[in-house]
Amino acid sequence: MLPLRDNAPTRHFPVVTAALVAANVAVWVLYQLPDLQGSVDELAYHPCEVEGSCPVVGENWPLTALTSMFMHGSWAHLLGNMLFLWIFGNNVEDALGRLRFLAFYLLGGFAATALQTFVTLTYAAEQDATIPNLGASGAVSAVLGGYLVLLPRARVLTLVFFFIIREIHAFWFLGIWFLFQLWSGGVEIAHPESGGGVAFFAHVGGFVFGAAAVKAFQVRRPLRPSY
Repeated sequence: MLPLRDNAPTRHFPVVTAALVAANVAVWVLYQLPDLQGSVDELAYHPCEVEGSCPVVGENWPLTALTSMFMHGSWAHLLGNMLFLWIFGNNVEDALGRLRFLAFYLLGGFAATALQTFVTLTYAAEQDATIPNLGASGAVSAVLGGYLVLLPRARVLTLVFFFIIREIHAFWFLGIWFLFQLWSGGVEIAHPESGGGVAFFAHVGGFVFGAAAVKAFQVRRPLRPSY
């Protein structure tokens, strides 16, 4: 399922959300595309570095835990994350305020990385811990978790199987999305031979953080969805 738009208005233009989208696109186009592998080696996050079971690749992990949030592996990876961020981020930013939203977004990314690191180092094969982690997905997942709590009754115009377009309550859209991430992460743990390649527990960690923490960051009620 792909979201196309929601029906929840905002009071102001989402400056931070737009800036985050611009930053992610700029990093991809200006830094990563000219040397994709080199950029990954330098600033992507490697879980094995946390426990010292592999040599440090590029910068140290406390820095790459941040820089990896603004990196992606492909155009599809980038555009998918930015679509979700743009549709859901504006309303969360509107309810939290700009600086609080930025802090919420970054902390959500760190929470996502922390859970994925724990799962990888505890349950995955040793070589899996050497795979670079990158992408805004964890931080964006925190935004989705926050949106679910703030606007569960908003409607999301959704593209289903590339043909069928339906308006779905945010509660169901985001709830189904979260359960799919949880199920997919469990399958990867149970069947590591499948290869995977997606950090599903980063999505889970970010989402749970967002849903649990958004009220602590909220400064105003979101505007009611328009019907």
